[in-house]
Amino acid sequence: MSRKEPRSDGPQDRFDLDDVFDQLDELENTVTSSEERQEVRRTRRMLERVPGRKTIQKYTTRDIAEGFVGGIIFALPLLVEDGVFEIAEWFTEVTLGAIPAFLVVNILFVLGLTAGLLYFTDIRDVEIRYIFGIIPKRLAAVLTISFIVAAGTMFMWGRLHADDPTNLEMFARITVIWAAAALGATLGDILPGESKGGDLAEMIGELGDGENNPGQSVENTPTETGESPESGDSEKTN
Repeated sequence: MSRKEPRSDGPQDRFDLDDVFDQLDELENTVTSSEERQEVRRTRRMLERVPGRKTIQKYTTRDIAEGFVGGIIFALPLLVEDGVFEIAEWFTEVTLGAIPAFLVVNILFVLGLTAGLLYFTDIRDVEIRYIFGIIPKRLAAVLTISFIVAAGTMFMWGRLHADDPTNLEMFARITVIWAAAALGATLGDILPGESKGGDLAEMIGELGDGENNPGQSVENTPTETGESPESGDSEKTN
């Protein structure tokens, strides 16, 4: 994804925090040592506490919790409705060849609804960040959380195996609840705005970054005064 250019308004350029974060992202991609990357991330965390940021960029543990809560709130009313069974049966009965057409359409509907709410509405401005350069990170997380909510609550409340359904019917029942849970998880994620706390991607990345570069011993790490411990010891000896 190309870097967003700073916005220009009149003869002077006006910048906001999003432009600063873009510059920090570019800086983090250019530095080579783990100490420099950690310093960039510390700077990001300090700026994240400054009000005025408009774009949602981070995905934190609070976003996961908000997605679970939103998904459960929207899914619970449907769990007690027998109409879910009828819809699931309809999904499995209407086929094109061996393909359950409306089941596939429903899955595509869930994907499109979630992506549309996240990235193509004016509810919030959400930056698209990718996993492996292909899959939008927040979209994958919201869909996974809402599917877990749908499957877990159906199983826990005994609605998944009621009336002895086939495996395909059980999956179809989950997708019915999934549609509502995905809507709730999406709104629960983005409506509060960007959550506080560290980005999960940065937290995972920092696990692989030690305080020292690989192969660098602690004894040879420069001190704050610019002198190594060995030079200090030699001075004392002299």
